Amino acid sequence: MSAIIKTENAATPLGAYPHARRVGNLLFLSGIGSRNPKDNSIPGLELDKDGKILKYDIEAECHSVFANVKAVLEASGSSWDKIVDVTVFLTNMKKDFPVYNIIYADYFTTVQACRTTVEVKSLPTPIAIELKVIATID
Repeated sequence: MSAIIKTENAATPLGAYPHARRVGNLLFLSGIGSRNPKDNSIPGLELDKDGKILKYDIEAECHSVFANVKAVLEASGSSWDKIVDVTVFLTNMKKDFPVYNIIYADYFTTVQACRTTVEVKSLPTPIAIELKVIATID
């Protein structure tokens, strides 16, 4: 069984890819960022007139990206407790890892998914965090 999943309850994909794809009892989420699904805004982000980041709020972005992941999981017929693997992309590991790690622990205490966290130079929009998730589905 294979299925393509798209939802209006998570940020719109930036290219020709779905929010998730089901293959058998596994669900593979595309990279999910912190953009607001209603207006495409990034929580806590302030840009200058040239589009350069003046400041951002990693805490707000963490909560937003987790909400987007949850929305995709639910639209797919899965749930937060079925996450088995997470790859996290941060744009500033040194500055953001401590805050992100505390918030992550709040969301994942009972889930105990495998996790990899890496720093990247940038992401496709001026977000500071993106998640790539694998979950199971019944």
